[in-house]
Amino acid sequence: MTRICHADILFFMFSLLTRIFIKNYDDVKNPAVRQQYGTLSGFYGIFLNIALFAIKLVAGLISKSIAITADAMNNLSDAGASIITVLGFKLSGKKPDKDHPFGHGRFEYITGLFVSVLILMMGFELLKSSASSVLHPEPVNGTLLSVIILVISICVKAYMYFFNHKVSKKINSASMEATAKDSLSDTVSTFVVLISTVIYMLNLTNLPVDGIAGLFVSLFIIKNGIESVRDTIQPLLGQPPEKEFVEEIERLVMSHEIVEGIHDLIVHDYGPGRVMVSLHAEVDGTKNIFDIHDEIDNIEVELGEKFNCTATIHMDPIDINSREIKELKELVKTCAEEIYADLTIHDLRIVPGTTHTNVLFDLVKPHECTIPDSELSEMLSKKVNDLKPKYFCVIKVEPPFV
Repeated sequence: MTRICHADILFFMFSLLTRIFIKNYDDVKNPAVRQQYGTLSGFYGIFLNIALFAIKLVAGLISKSIAITADAMNNLSDAGASIITVLGFKLSGKKPDKDHPFGHGRFEYITGLFVSVLILMMGFELLKSSASSVLHPEPVNGTLLSVIILVISICVKAYMYFFNHKVSKKINSASMEATAKDSLSDTVSTFVVLISTVIYMLNLTNLPVDGIAGLFVSLFIIKNGIESVRDTIQPLLGQPPEKEFVEEIERLVMSHEIVEGIHDLIVHDYGPGRVMVSLHAEVDGTKNIFDIHDEIDNIEVELGEKFNCTATIHMDPIDINSREIKELKELVKTCAEEIYADLTIHDLRIVPGTTHTNVLFDLVKPHECTIPDSELSEMLSKKVNDLKPKYFCVIKVEPPFV
């Protein structure tokens, strides 16, 4: 008989719920489907967290345990967070309007940040009450019922972690992953409360274990709140796109023969499922501009369909037949790498003159490079001029966008 592991059962339950409540559940690039995943997870979290809050509160009042009561309040805050998560997914799904032409997708990040702040506030309140319990301990009446409730809570929270983690991976949601981490932290903290309750029941120590466990739980909540703030504020500030996403875009664009190279790739994130991509594509300047434009339009459509984004491509005509430009480009590239290994150049062109030739190009300086722009330009210009005295560089230094 084939052995069925717990992970298989959990995955079956996850698949069953998504199939029942989400139409076209595999079309995760569709904003409407993505919203349904977030809503399902949110309502599921509300139901389970309120149930856990109720039974833990009863157990905490019966046993007079500050740690169990603190854990119950943590579940109540999680239920509130789930309500805000549902609202966030609902608001983020609103269509673009006059005041928000790029949609409302960032509502998901904003509500995630709001939830993170609530978690922090709850954590500090519980830290205060737990510290008071350590300084002024009261007797705790640990019961078998309390132990059973805590064991059930650990199992439920572990399942919630699995469910939210699966949803976050399915729809690529930072806020859902933060919710999953919150459930994992709750699992650990509730386990600590369980241990403290058992210690009291067995009368193994006279230390204020209940208050100490409450401190541990509150610190866990605060740690989780700080991490959630960081994870939700990053996309609001404007974080770089994932490396794999950038590489996929580059591969698709470069697969077209008409494109000789690309640069200035920028990914604008206006919320999950609302991405704008812009880039410069280098094309043969001797070809028919109407034919090139037609092919570039086709690439934009292909990008939009594959990555569910809005794509804009700027054509950069280059002279691919000039031996002088090819050799000069290689020379400048080598000189730049001698100064700093990750420097790159693009848009190199020349303006010939009677006594000298101006070499114009853009120099992309990584964020890690600490050499000032003016000093960098001077160093590179000197290197090129020392090797080729007739060339004078006109350099525009810019940061990378991906």
